[in-house]
Amino acid sequence: MELERFRIYGASGSKWKTLKNRRLQNWGGMVHEKGLVPQELPPWLTKITAEIHESSGLFPSAINHVLINEYHPDQGIMPHQDGPAYFPVVAILSLGSPVVMDFTPHLRLRSGDGYISKDQSPYFLHGISDSPTQCYNQVVNEAEALAYSNEEDSRKDGDKIFHRDQTRVSLTCRLVPKVHKNLFRF
Repeated sequence: MELERFRIYGASGSKWKTLKNRRLQNWGGMVHEKGLVPQELPPWLTKITAEIHESSGLFPSAINHVLINEYHPDQGIMPHQDGPAYFPVVAILSLGSPVVMDFTPHLRLRSGDGYISKDQSPYFLHGISDSPTQCYNQVVNEAEALAYSNEEDSRKDGDKIFHRDQTRVSLTCRLVPKVHKNLFRF
């Protein structure tokens, strides 16, 4: 995954868009309320999305849209719901610092973990608090979580607390079923 991080940061500076609480790269084209105005994914990203597509078996066709988000330890994203233009499966590859993605219940994504949601999950409000200290009560990969147990504290209610101290990069990989070849024909 280090090679992918190198490629992410090696992208043209103009590919990064600075938002209030994170930086973002948009790959695959622009999502419009009526579908996707496509742009080809670069080969290094196509390799990642093809592996997710083939190994998960959850997407009916190739993943055609990827958002790359960069979060510093005190940055997050407000709770939101993904739009109707997307197929109801999303794959998120989390790199760098572990983070808690707030659903019901909370999940902790560790560096190198993959998360795929299907059916109802894409319709939940989901977000990441903009705090370097986070609580969670479930983890995606419990065996890996045990390796980090000495960097966590426990609360009386059983939730775990951990401290984000590194930048996190996420690749949010999705399929937009409606693709428009011509920007002016919807």
